[in-house]
Amino acid sequence: MFKTSILFQICAHKTRIQASWSNLIGMIHFHRVTLEYPRTKTKALYDINLEIRKGEFLFLVGHSGAGKSSLLSLLLKRLEPTAGAVYFASENLKALRGDRVAFHRRRIGVVFQDHRLLKDYTVEENLLFALKVLGVPKAEAEIRLTRSLRTVGLSHKKRSYPEELSVGEAQRVALARAMLGDPPVILADEPTGNLDPTNALTVLEALKTAHARGSTVVVATHARELVEAYPQRVVVLKAGQIVRDEPAGGKFGLN
Repeated sequence: MFKTSILFQICAHKTRIQASWSNLIGMIHFHRVTLEYPRTKTKALYDINLEIRKGEFLFLVGHSGAGKSSLLSLLLKRLEPTAGAVYFASENLKALRGDRVAFHRRRIGVVFQDHRLLKDYTVEENLLFALKVLGVPKAEAEIRLTRSLRTVGLSHKKRSYPEELSVGEAQRVALARAMLGDPPVILADEPTGNLDPTNALTVLEALKTAHARGSTVVVATHARELVEAYPQRVVVLKAGQIVRDEPAGGKFGLN
């Protein structure tokens, strides 16, 4: 069960569909999206219009329950909108089925608040497992593994098990895993929520590196220090609606 959850995170439905990430338009577009949970009739999101450009870094800001995680789940096609449409690279996600869903998820690196590492695998084995699922050849896998661990400053921890890592180190390994496939998009859902300020900034530096390499990065957070440390576009959610959309250098501004 746990291993199945990990497979889902890293898009572990193995598919042989081949494509070049660089050929993707890389545009994310939410068009009048509403998400209502049928059982409670609660609107998690209401009439969301949001466009995220290729190569953009965006902070999605809001208090707990504002709708940040729901929005990311729609982009991962873990949820379907009640109304409206979600587009990725000009493709309506509603049309995706079977292997096409698996392929779509392979285009997105995901970092959760909890690291979700396989506890019986070393850091190196966790990353190699992810690379195997992604279908990366062994020789290239070693190169990607080394680069990803170097990016998060944990090359010296590759033989360690998750229980031997600090919370901050484990989260940085999770980020390294998300970056392994050089995805065009990285989603980070409260990636620093359990971290001290030093580790939080280390995670931010790694996300900045991914951004510099060309990935579109979306970080859901309520951490003011994160937003202020890297002035980028800020979209503020409140009660499932976008109440402010600031350009690069925008203020945190949660009230």
